[in-house]
Amino acid sequence: MLYYVEGRTAILEQGLAVIDCGGVGYACHTSQNTVGALRVNQPARLYTHLYVREGIVDLFGFADIEELNCFRMLIGVSGVGPKAALAMLSVATPSQLALAVITEDAKLLTQAPGIGKKIAQRIVLELRDKMSKGQLENAAGHMAEAIAVPAKGGVNHVQEAVAALMVLGYSQAEAFTAMEGLAAEQMEAEEIIRHCLKKLAAQ
Repeated sequence: MLYYVEGRTAILEQGLAVIDCGGVGYACHTSQNTVGALRVNQPARLYTHLYVREGIVDLFGFADIEELNCFRMLIGVSGVGPKAALAMLSVATPSQLALAVITEDAKLLTQAPGIGKKIAQRIVLELRDKMSKGQLENAAGHMAEAIAVPAKGGVNHVQEAVAALMVLGYSQAEAFTAMEGLAAEQMEAEEIIRHCLKKLAAQ
């Protein structure tokens, strides 16, 4: 199993990046966010997912682990294939998508080409269901003990951020540790998530 490919960016097209690794070009299907982060003839590392199904073998690559994890999370939803997952990752970041699931914002998902209201609602429902009610309540309880954050307009952004990080596959403990040192009470949920993802990626 390929974990990542690293080399020089040889070709960039819409939804495709070819990485030259010692004379071998790996064609990686990817999001426009990753394409936008790459430059032709410049060094690149893409974290990969090998998709094998019914005689189809495709390689997908992403500029960071968070986007890869989000891709895997999306294709795990019934009725969502790689093409749909890439469409969503091309219009929103992993933190935005995770927050959309937690806040049940299906409208954000429908901004992606080919994603209708019905499939967007299914994504929100299935991914929220992966986190049990107990997990969500436990996250809220731990966060209340760890840091006193006043709810803005009835919304606790820290609680939302913790839940969104858990949707992306991180544990509560990892989320709490990543928030250490952040002035979370002064930040929006998406900003908290971005900072946490950077810290978690650096570990």
